[in-house]
Amino acid sequence: MTAGCFAGWEDLAERRGLSDPQLVGRGLEFSVYRARGRDGRPVAVRVARGRYEANANDPHVDTRALLTQEYRIARHLAAHGLPVARPRELVLAEGVGPDVLLSEYVPDDGSPPDPVALGELLARLHRVPPPRLVPVAAEGVSTARAVTARIGRRWAEVGRWVDDWPGPPDASLVAGRLGDLPAGGLLHLDVRADNLRSRQGRVDALLDWSNALLGPAPLEFGRLAEYARHPENGLDPEAVRRGYGRWAEVPSEGDPRLWVARLDAALMLALVFLSEAPDPVRGPAAADRAREAALRLVASRA
Repeated sequence: MTAGCFAGWEDLAERRGLSDPQLVGRGLEFSVYRARGRDGRPVAVRVARGRYEANANDPHVDTRALLTQEYRIARHLAAHGLPVARPRELVLAEGVGPDVLLSEYVPDDGSPPDPVALGELLARLHRVPPPRLVPVAAEGVSTARAVTARIGRRWAEVGRWVDDWPGPPDASLVAGRLGDLPAGGLLHLDVRADNLRSRQGRVDALLDWSNALLGPAPLEFGRLAEYARHPENGLDPEAVRRGYGRWAEVPSEGDPRLWVARLDAALMLALVFLSEAPDPVRGPAAADRAREAALRLVASRA
């Protein structure tokens, strides 16, 4: 086997004409390699680390479903002219070996994306007719029910790591703040530096659609605002809002759905720093932030 590569690489490389694999990214469920295709052009190879995975945030992860969703969403958005890693082929394992998604490799020069242009891109994304699929993150129910349920589940999980953790916000209150969510457009819900490929500030690709849901823009902006609290995510939410406003109406800061999304994101980040990537400083601070977001949600007006 090629040093540092994954089981099944030789067979995949022979059948698809791939060579020179280099690891360029690794997450909880997937690893990403840059390889060279038969035509000499670079290819992104997204490899599932296992058929099923589990972590503190998501105890039942179907990696095949996520790869299939990535393939379908990227194809759909590419057809509508949005910058994505255009997929080449979804290779589902029939025996030994992992599931793999082959896509065009989008280079990056390390420059931070222009936040105003990023806002314009998100407005375009939300206006595109969504693909005909039920997002994996919805877990087979409506977006409102899925978000309400995972807030309750993740709140309880944080309580396993934090002493004197209070009871959760009432589920009926969370659902009430969400209201009857319209189907809305496609939301990325993981907009941050690691999922953006840019050159000279221009966003050339928005990557990783594992967290995608269908819904209104406040859910996107709530999550983005929480991500922006962490400098490594490279976000300027006010500039993003300005760019978004060039194409669509910017969600009101008083929209209670923003605080549902912020609580949802804060709990996810708390579990990242408490369990998935433990940090003795950031973990407790992130849990405190989730508690604060819950109080702000309760105080918000439906």
